[in-house]
Order: sequence, then C-alpha cells, then structure tokens
Amino acid sequence: MRVKVVAVVIAVIFIAGAVGTVIVLSSPPTNTVRISSAGEVIYTIDLNTAGDGTFEIKTDSGVNTVEIKDHRIRVSDADCPDKTCVHMGWLSGSAMPIVCLPHQLVIEFTDGASDVDAVTR
Repeated sequence: MRVKVVAVVIAVIFIAGAVGTVIVLSSPPTNTVRISSAGEVIYTIDLNTAGDGTFEIKTDSGVNTVEIKDHRIRVSDADCPDKTCVHMGWLSGSAMPIVCLPHQLVIEFTDGASDVDAVTR
C-alpha cells in the first residue's frame, strides 16, 4: 500500500513539472521582440505589424542578417565563426532568446512595459 502512495506522489510531481515546463516554454503573451547589442536596445519590433523582410545589424565585431517572415524572427546569416545564432532558427518562445556572443547580439521577446525579462514577466 505504501509503495502505491509513493508512486502516486511521484506521478503527481512529474505531471506538475511537465505542465510547468509547457507554460514556461510556451509562446509569450505578446509578439514584440527586443534586439539589443552590447546591452543597449537597438530595435523593438512588433512582429504582428512588421512586414516580411531582412535587415543587417552591424556592430564593431561583425554583421548579423535578421529575417522577419510570417510574424517570426531569426538570424539568417552572420559573419561570426561558429554561427550558433543562425543555427538557433526562429525565435519560438520566451525561455530561449537568440544570442550571438561574438557580436554581443540578443533577440528576445518582451512585453515592452518593463525591464523584467519574458520568462519572469
């Protein structure tokens, strides 16, 4: 009997953890992204109203090409050696921003109202 109770408790904890993970990794309540370089915000874009297209972000360290398409955003090209930011693909959730460390570039969802990040809201 005691083993069954422990199994039920473990199952409830597992389910609660899974639900919490889904909530944290789900899409943010807004579709506004903040693009910053070296800690300074250079663009704030509402993906709901932004048209499809590409633009370049030039820093002292190099160039990133950012693409907006179908209300999504990604780094489509970069001249950094590892191209991790390119391989991250489309920005899909508030828990995982697109980051290019060599160029000190960060693309993340934001609510636009405060400096609190999208995960903690």
